[in-house]
Amino acid sequence: MDTVTPPRAARLAQAANPIVQVRELRLTVPSSAGPVNILQGLDLDIETGAAVGIVGPSGSGKTSLLMVLAGLERASSGSVRVDGNELTGMSEDALARLRRASIGIVFQSFYLIPTMTALENVAIPLELAGAPDAADRAESTLRAVGLGHRLTHLPGQLSGGEQQRVALARAFAPTPRLLLADEPTGNLDQATGEAVMDLLFAMKEQHNSTLMLITHDPDLALRCTHITHIADGRVAL
Repeated sequence: MDTVTPPRAARLAQAANPIVQVRELRLTVPSSAGPVNILQGLDLDIETGAAVGIVGPSGSGKTSLLMVLAGLERASSGSVRVDGNELTGMSEDALARLRRASIGIVFQSFYLIPTMTALENVAIPLELAGAPDAADRAESTLRAVGLGHRLTHLPGQLSGGEQQRVALARAFAPTPRLLLADEPTGNLDQATGEAVMDLLFAMKEQHNSTLMLITHDPDLALRCTHITHIADGRVAL
């Protein structure tokens, strides 16, 4: 019998050289109604250099998965390896160092510091990592995202699309090996969102980063090399 191979963008990421390895990941959080099981034995491998669209219904655990991979949420049990590091036993300081060295994060909300200029917002993670050329690298990255004329502007002086470009520059300036993006165009109009995503994919290729992108947009997910479906806290095969 002939075997039908699914389209490239519809296959689960099969990792020969994984940057992310998750085994039996469980996340349970307390609530007034009792414990809530968000992630329930999730297994996942992400190949280095891949672009993976993470899709699934609201409440399925997509954002929680990214928060665990970023070291911003502690797994209740299971194994979580990112760039060769087992996160489950790492201290908060060690997790912060890993984020500075290897992980970029872009959220739906921009999370820029309102009292700092675009240049200062992008330079912060570089300065925390001890980069001696933080200001120069921040400026060159902002120019790469088309904001060379906005270096000294505060977030409140920028449009939504410009603020998300600053957030992209902040995420990419440290040249992360893994970029986690959670609905990065959710607060933008369609045209601006498309421009931001074009920029995100271009920078992913330029920096040779691995991308994990949460999206409800099927067309956007199809731009990725793989799609992973999450349902009820597990990878849906």
